[in-house]
Amino acid sequence: MEKRPPLLAVATSESGFYVSVHLVAILGVLVLLAASVLWWLVFKPLAPESPAMPTPANKMAPEARILRLGLNIAAGSALHEAAVRFSDLVGERSGGKLKVTVHPDQQLGNDDQMLEMTRDGRLDLVLTPTAKLSSAIPAMQYADLPFYFSGREELYAMLDGEPGQMLLSKMSSIDLVGLTFWENGFKQFTSNTPIHSPQDFAKLRIRTMKSRLIADQFETLGAQAIPIDFHATYQALADGAVDGQENPLVAIVGMRFHEVQKHLTLSNHAYLGYAFSVSKRVFETLSPDMRDVIQRAARELTVWEREETARREAKFIETIHAAGVEVYTLSPEERRRFSTALAPIADKFGFEVGYDLLAKTEQLRYAKQEPASAPGGRTPLLIGLDADLSSHGAQGGGAIYRGVQLAVEEINRKGGLLGAPLRMIARDHGANPEIGRQNLEHFAAMSSLLAVVGGVHTPVIIEELEDIHRLRIPYLIPWAAGDGLTAHEYRPSYTFRVSSTDSEIAPFLLERALKLIGGGHAAFLLERSAWGRSNEAVLTPLIENLPAGSVEMDWVTAGDPGIEARIDALARHGTRTLIMVTNPAVSGAIVQAMARQDKPLPILAHWGLTASDFWKQEQAALQRVDLRFVQTVLIDEAQNRPQLKKFIARYRERYGLGPDDPVPSPIGTLQAYDLTHLLARAVMQAKSTNREAVRAALETLRPYSGVIRDYNPPFTKERHDALNGLALHLARFDAHGRIVRAE
Repeated sequence: MEKRPPLLAVATSESGFYVSVHLVAILGVLVLLAASVLWWLVFKPLAPESPAMPTPANKMAPEARILRLGLNIAAGSALHEAAVRFSDLVGERSGGKLKVTVHPDQQLGNDDQMLEMTRDGRLDLVLTPTAKLSSAIPAMQYADLPFYFSGREELYAMLDGEPGQMLLSKMSSIDLVGLTFWENGFKQFTSNTPIHSPQDFAKLRIRTMKSRLIADQFETLGAQAIPIDFHATYQALADGAVDGQENPLVAIVGMRFHEVQKHLTLSNHAYLGYAFSVSKRVFETLSPDMRDVIQRAARELTVWEREETARREAKFIETIHAAGVEVYTLSPEERRRFSTALAPIADKFGFEVGYDLLAKTEQLRYAKQEPASAPGGRTPLLIGLDADLSSHGAQGGGAIYRGVQLAVEEINRKGGLLGAPLRMIARDHGANPEIGRQNLEHFAAMSSLLAVVGGVHTPVIIEELEDIHRLRIPYLIPWAAGDGLTAHEYRPSYTFRVSSTDSEIAPFLLERALKLIGGGHAAFLLERSAWGRSNEAVLTPLIENLPAGSVEMDWVTAGDPGIEARIDALARHGTRTLIMVTNPAVSGAIVQAMARQDKPLPILAHWGLTASDFWKQEQAALQRVDLRFVQTVLIDEAQNRPQLKKFIARYRERYGLGPDDPVPSPIGTLQAYDLTHLLARAVMQAKSTNREAVRAALETLRPYSGVIRDYNPPFTKERHDALNGLALHLARFDAHGRIVRAE
């Protein structure tokens, strides 16, 4: 038998060759496989992973970004538990990319320190009592307004709605991004005597935190407000240094106040809110997705935090009752009495809290209500206010608000109009004409609307003229001076004004400037707007009749970076005085630039700058600049007109001002007050609330003696300006910010 060649022997036959080749090939494949396995085991861990072939078991998770959340409240509290849940939710929804560490008990510092750390970006998130924010953001006193809200439901609706968003947006001014409002609970009264009515506070000594608004609350009720540090309150109550205090139930039990007080009144009269915010610097470094995770988590947990606070409060009440304290809940009627007694507080602090917030709250209340009926079944008649309540003319808008408010209160005390009460509904246009036009549409849809009162801005009203006349709404102007607001092509005209006009103010300023320069050179700086163009139209023919080069006009815009250089150039080229027709922001920039001159020029101005708290904002610059501005009436000379003197006394009482306190933007209040009374007289004369009938009656009103002047008559068919011919005054700010005669 033929012997087979060895497996690795070289074959000489064709068949033997193929068999040997196959064997060699098999061995080669085995060698390659072995080499591949060896490379995988030794070298693959060092190679970068391919995106197309992930290996989760070996891939390292990315390191989470740690965000610290600081709060002043104790561990285990409802606020702390909600913060822990927030941490868990953020971690879960971020897929582990964010990790929030929670630091209660002021571990990172007190409220003020944590707030500053967050503003600087050294702390990421913070829960701050709204009271601690009110010095930087006075509007945060909104929830402190006593008995202002009907109950928990209304307050929550406001904080979770537009008013709350307005408040949170104001936090950007201090480099924070507001997320939502959590709480430590509603405030309740404790005392050593029963508290069932406003009269029960008479002569009591009540401990308060340091707050002018809260002190005013108790002083209005006849009590003595005594500010005492929170941690010293227990001893003050135990020693009888004070008779009572206000706080949420968690604080009352936590600080054992119930051990040294005999009565607890469940009043829910104000709110101890916490603003949940994130550092703006930190927030801007996060991706949009991670920002959304944080915002949604904070808002979603708001309801849980509030419910948990309420659940715990039920146990706190049991603890307080078990200690022998008498627990009393105010009835709806008793709450109404407190609400009536303390209603003026909101308006006393209207400029601090913000008339934009107050107006929005009233607007939402009105939208939710069925048309309320007065005794006798009459639906309230409405006056709309369409004004800037939030931008650079907000103080002027607030002053107009007060003028209408005071007139409405007087009219209602005398029985209202045609047997129905009168009510004001305000809407903020923020100096934006488009929003103003939208406001008019809202007002026109109100069947009981009589008229709309406008604000301080000529450019806004100019843009609204077509809508005013299309909608046939009597439109009352208590401030804006542009000539085109009443002198226009629309017939019949629906615009009526109690204010001076540019056709009178511009020549007055020019004449006073010429007296100051005595043959030298003067310069007008005009705001580039419809208001500036109104003044230009009046001034151009007057200046053309003067010696060439004696007076020049130039334009300026908001945020103009060249203001400093222009003031320098005017001073170098021999200008003797400057005249401004500019809004408060631009006026402030001009006054500041002038104050930096070696020899500041005197400035004359239209009254537009008084639509803000100009004296407070520019107090330092005004130490060096001689600033004078136009006014139609000076309240420091009220003794010359009994009606004005009586009005100012009532104003100071209504809004809690002392005899030396400045009245904010007084012409806005005075002119709006007279204008509202003229409207009321037109309704009574027409014996109708029909807007067309009211418009016609305004043109034929009989003479009326107002606080500013005797109107003989106020308007005619040809003349819709009621202050024509009224003597104008140059005024200035005194050392206290009051507007006084400058001549």
